[in-house]
Amino acid sequence: MDVNLVLRSTRVITPEGTRPASIAVAGGTIAAVLPHDAEVPDGARLEDVGDLAVLPGLVDTHVHVNDPGRTAWEGFWTATRAAAAGGITTLLDMPLNSLPPTTTVDHLRVKQDVARTKAHVDVGFWGGALPDNVKDLRPLYDAGVFGFKCFLSPSGVDEFPQLDQDRLAASLAELAAFDGLMIVHAEDPHELAAAPQKPGAAYTDFLASRPPAAENTAIRNLIDQARRLRARVHVLHLSSADALPLLAAAKAEGVRITVESCPHFLTLAAEEIPDGATEFKCCPPIREAANQDLLWRGLADGTIDCVVSDHSPSTADLKTGDFASAWGGISSLQLGLPAIWTEARRRGHSLEDVARWMAAGPAWLAGLDRKGAIAVGRDADFAVLAPDATFTVDPAGLQHKNRVTAYAGKTLQGVVTATWLRGQRVYDRGVLAEPSGRLLVREA
Repeated sequence: MDVNLVLRSTRVITPEGTRPASIAVAGGTIAAVLPHDAEVPDGARLEDVGDLAVLPGLVDTHVHVNDPGRTAWEGFWTATRAAAAGGITTLLDMPLNSLPPTTTVDHLRVKQDVARTKAHVDVGFWGGALPDNVKDLRPLYDAGVFGFKCFLSPSGVDEFPQLDQDRLAASLAELAAFDGLMIVHAEDPHELAAAPQKPGAAYTDFLASRPPAAENTAIRNLIDQARRLRARVHVLHLSSADALPLLAAAKAEGVRITVESCPHFLTLAAEEIPDGATEFKCCPPIREAANQDLLWRGLADGTIDCVVSDHSPSTADLKTGDFASAWGGISSLQLGLPAIWTEARRRGHSLEDVARWMAAGPAWLAGLDRKGAIAVGRDADFAVLAPDATFTVDPAGLQHKNRVTAYAGKTLQGVVTATWLRGQRVYDRGVLAEPSGRLLVREA
């Protein structure tokens, strides 16, 4: 195919490192990564971004879009606009908080029909594993979901009940038969029930109600099940650093387990959360700074495989001042890249690390072979970042439908100036193009 675009920068983040380069794009695909001063082919348009960094478009595999059914909370139009503004070119929608949840093929088709004309970035879907839908797992997989989410403790919505250990085993045995992936909200219900439950505005009381032991026990049980059944499992939104040795040992043993964490666990700390500030509430919770230091160590040594948002918004009225009753979820889809880059840079990490955690890692997890790297044959998806620029988070500037955010007023480093999807600019310094995202399905 003829090259129609050349994107040039002195700082292109490739799997081989950062270098000056000209990226040749043909038909929405990266055709070549050339020397910086390479001649521009006839008929191709040159976009020279100077010293701005060009990263692969980020991949966020943990987004609650809530569409249809709870579109007052979010929706495909607003969520994908926020993604584009944050340098994210691919997101995978979680199967719950929408009505219907993605637990049958018919429900998946409803979701796809709603998303089709609203997506500003590429969108794929996870299926859901419930106590009574083992029979639906293989049909959903064949219909193109990327794997299946389950909860080991109450999900917060009645239409998505948790799996006990026996039902988890039944679902994992079914998935192992076709090598499907189970992604798991790992908090143990018995540990949660034993923890002190004290309603009110005090964050310390909420933190005590979701102890590290709940995660640690659930992860230990999950490792045992995955080992016994030879199943593929993934731990969602790791908060407890106490679980890292368990996970590292399981990986070394050959258990097929991966793990993610999230920007809020890696950049926010319990000590700084004011009482009544339920915009910081999520489950599992944001823990102390010492715990955060250990999570960064697990990220650096590869125990944690990727960083994704767990964007879980709600209407402002659900964020009451009582931590026990407030909706649990952090809205961060647009802010994940600068939040992580701000802290990563402070800790001595590079943009190459960030690209590995937020683009390559999630793409690998989901089997998105055309995403996650600036390399020949990949989709021409790019995030253009001014890594030295700073900004103060103003909720009014967010594309999320509900602009409640734990990052309000924080000064972050790294400004996304442009986002490209398959060689087309979908975001440019605050301006969004018309929707051009595609619906993605898992490929065999």
